[in-house]
Amino acid sequence: MRSPETVAEYRAKLTARMEEVLQSTTVDEQRILMEAAIYADKVAVDEETVRLRSHVAQLRTMLASDEPMGRKMDFLIQEVNRESNTIGSKCNDVAIANVVVGLKAEVEKMREQVQNVE
Repeated sequence: MRSPETVAEYRAKLTARMEEVLQSTTVDEQRILMEAAIYADKVAVDEETVRLRSHVAQLRTMLASDEPMGRKMDFLIQEVNRESNTIGSKCNDVAIANVVVGLKAEVEKMREQVQNVE
């Protein structure tokens, strides 16, 4: 996924902008670095991506099983949808946004199919 590239691109843009601001005014550099770190943490989707991969792995395991799994699958699909929404709301990248839209469409299809599973 493009998340690491997006973070690197954002870091480069932010660094350039911050250098520009620091040259033009007196600013508390530590405060700016702290705010930048907080913002970077807010837009990073690494944790959501890890959870999403975990949910997909669990779904694959369920599909290979002969046990009843309808409710469990429904719950996991709901979690996949939740992670997708979080990634979509955090991303500032068109490529990632397009992937999220596609993912949400597939999640909706899965949700419809899971209604037929016991």
